[in-house]
Amino acid sequence: MSKVSSPIPVAILGATGSVGQRFISLLNNHPWFKVAALAASDRSVGQRYADAVRWVLDVPMPESAKNMAIVPASTDAALAKVVFSALHTEIANELEPAFARAGAAVCSNASSYRRGEDVPLLLPEINAEHIQLVKQQRVSKGWSGCIVTNPNCTSTGLTIALKALDNEFGVKKVFATSLQALSGAGYPGVSSLDIMDNIIPNVANGGEEEKVEWEPRKMLGKFAGDKIELADMVFSIHANRVAVIDGHTVCASVQLERPVEPAVAIQALRDYAAPPSARELPSAPRPVIEVREEADRPQPRLDRMAGKGMTTVVGRVRRDPIFDLKFVVLSHNTIRGAAGASIYNAELLVQEGLV
Repeated sequence: MSKVSSPIPVAILGATGSVGQRFISLLNNHPWFKVAALAASDRSVGQRYADAVRWVLDVPMPESAKNMAIVPASTDAALAKVVFSALHTEIANELEPAFARAGAAVCSNASSYRRGEDVPLLLPEINAEHIQLVKQQRVSKGWSGCIVTNPNCTSTGLTIALKALDNEFGVKKVFATSLQALSGAGYPGVSSLDIMDNIIPNVANGGEEEKVEWEPRKMLGKFAGDKIELADMVFSIHANRVAVIDGHTVCASVQLERPVEPAVAIQALRDYAAPPSARELPSAPRPVIEVREEADRPQPRLDRMAGKGMTTVVGRVRRDPIFDLKFVVLSHNTIRGAAGASIYNAELLVQEGLV
């Protein structure tokens, strides 16, 4: 693992939102990064962070953030080597390239650039080699910074589980249904009158299912030097919002190239290890995948904080009468699926000498 001689200054864009708050929490006392700027919308600029934010996390606001003054989300105001973006897609479209042109490494939660041919869509424990796409991006865009993205929070846990299975047995088809937590909608999010005593079978007013049907193919694809060759897999996804605060659950059925017994698949999931370059980073999940063998696990309330919220939890691995295997996946959507994901990506950039 690289040693960082002095803390690297970082900025958080969208710092008052729920994902911005998670960034602040996770970066508190980080061994490599120090928060140098908190940026938010114009209505918050100039205020103390503690006065401008409605803190919604179940952990205390770090003391280091309380008295920081919120700055505009501009390259002049938020000078930092690494910029963590929790911006809405429309704003990210414009601002993230501006920071990359100014020389910052932008680690983005937004969907704006995930499909870019020269933009890595990263989960370091499964596709760390894709980080090298940054070199092609700098040549093609003519900037010294970069944009690196993490996937949709629902794609995350599912793709990690699929990577372990694909390595050993080959994955051909995936049919999955998501049960997505409320925090994935941000704050104030979904109206209580809509979600109480209810399930909403349409997340983010459409588009969610298409993301989860495409993003794993890029992440599980082959790095070909200047682009990613998409994995030859077919996905069918149903996305649903449920009355859970944190933790996205996905129920998946998969067809394999080489069908195996559930016990063999369980061992492959347990044995899966991150690539060496990503294995010892500060945010690396330990273990990458935890397999539960109880009949009623994983459950969001009991399992979402496995590995400090970075571990993917899999359970109910069993035969599928239509495909080959079916199982349940749980991952923490605002830690592994959002802020923690971007921080892990930034650590890999540092490790590979790209910051």
